[in-house]
Amino acid sequence: MSWTDERVELLKKLWADGLSASQIAAELGGITRNAVIGKVHRLGLSGRAKSPSSTSPRPRKARSSGHMIRVQRPSMRGNTALAYDYEAEPEPEMLEIPAEQRKTLLQLSEKTCHWPVGDPGSNDFFFCGGESAEDKPYCTFHCRVAFQPASDRRRVNRPPFRN
Repeated sequence: MSWTDERVELLKKLWADGLSASQIAAELGGITRNAVIGKVHRLGLSGRAKSPSSTSPRPRKARSSGHMIRVQRPSMRGNTALAYDYEAEPEPEMLEIPAEQRKTLLQLSEKTCHWPVGDPGSNDFFFCGGESAEDKPYCTFHCRVAFQPASDRRRVNRPPFRN
């Protein structure tokens, strides 16, 4: 299907008459509603005639004359586990790694910790290089950081509870 001049003119007329894109697509035949919407957008057509049903305001529903009752809510809502202070472990980057333990990518082996520290694009980037835990790519500290249970991750990543 191609947009001939006649079809474009008919589209403009139907659009100005207030027909929906689905109705115009059915009238033109062989095109979809989305094709009509796309062409209308590309042509820059805007204002449309309102259908008679949409020009008259809808009647409002009558409200009951009863008084509103305000229910008292508890002061602490949500997950109360977030309200408690937990002893925070140091951030992995904040852990002081001795210079002699630090490794470059070429120095890593199966027995060294592969935890990256810093920005890989900078000159001071390195890997932890500590002794890796059994069958793990990281040392015991970085294993605790990397392999957290789902409930711990949710608690750590969520912002603190506020009243």
